[in-house]
Amino acid sequence: MNEIQDTVRAKYAERALQMAKGTSASCCDDSCGDDCGEGSCGEGYSAAELASVGISPGASLGCGNPTLLADLRPGEVVLDLGSGAGLDVLLSARRVGPTGHAYGVDMTDEMLAVARANQARSGISNATFLKGTIESVPLPDASVDVLISNCVINLAADKGAVLREAFRVLRPDGRFAVADMIALEELAPEAKKRLDLWAGCVAGTISLDAYTQELRGAGFEDIDIEVTREVKLDGVEGRIASAYIRARRPSRVEIAAR
Repeated sequence: MNEIQDTVRAKYAERALQMAKGTSASCCDDSCGDDCGEGSCGEGYSAAELASVGISPGASLGCGNPTLLADLRPGEVVLDLGSGAGLDVLLSARRVGPTGHAYGVDMTDEMLAVARANQARSGISNATFLKGTIESVPLPDASVDVLISNCVINLAADKGAVLREAFRVLRPDGRFAVADMIALEELAPEAKKRLDLWAGCVAGTISLDAYTQELRGAGFEDIDIEVTREVKLDGVEGRIASAYIRARRPSRVEIAAR
C-alpha cells in the first residue's frame, strides 16, 4: 500500500513541477489511447469558469468537473480530496461566496505549492490548502457540507478507508459528489500489479457494483453512479471509464435508526 502511495506521490510531484514551469501535463497515463491525450484535461469546464479564477484547463488532472454535481450554495463548506493544482477548490470558493469556505487536501508538497500560487493569482481568500492524505483528512468530524474529488479516489489502495473518512468529515445530510474512474470490465491481474498503471488512474479502478458497496459500507445513501465516457486502453486487457458519483450522508435521525 505504501509503495502505491509513494509512486502516486512521485508522479504527481513531477507533474506539479511541469505545471510550475508552464509545461503541459497530461492527466492520463501512457497506457491510454487517443481518448486520453492532450486536450482531455480541463474537459467539462466552461471558459467563463476558468477565467473567473484565472486558471488554464491544464490545471485539471481530473476526469470531469465535480463542481457541476455538487449544487454548491452560498455559505457552505466544501472539501476537495486530492486537490492538486487547486482548480476545483477555487471554483468552489467562488460559488459558496465569502460566507462559505473551500478546503483542499493533498499529500504532495509540490502540488500544494502550485495550488497556493494559483490562489494568490486568483485573489480568492475563502480557500485553504491543507497537507494530508485522503485517508486521513486534517479536519474535524462533521465539519463539511459537500465533499468533492476529481479522479483521485481510484488512486487509493484502500477505497473503504477513503470513503469512511469522507463520511466522517461530512455533516448529516452532507453531499458526496465526485468524478472518478471505474472499471467496466476487470483488468487482468498482472495489470492490477503495475505501479505505473496505478499512478495513471487505471489499475486502481473498481467496478460500479464494488464502488456502490464501498459507499454503502461507509454509511452513504442515495448512491448514484453515472458513466460519462469510456477510456480506451493500449496494451491493457480490460475496460475503464470516467464516471460521476453522487451520494449522501444520512441525517442524524436516519443514522440513529441504522
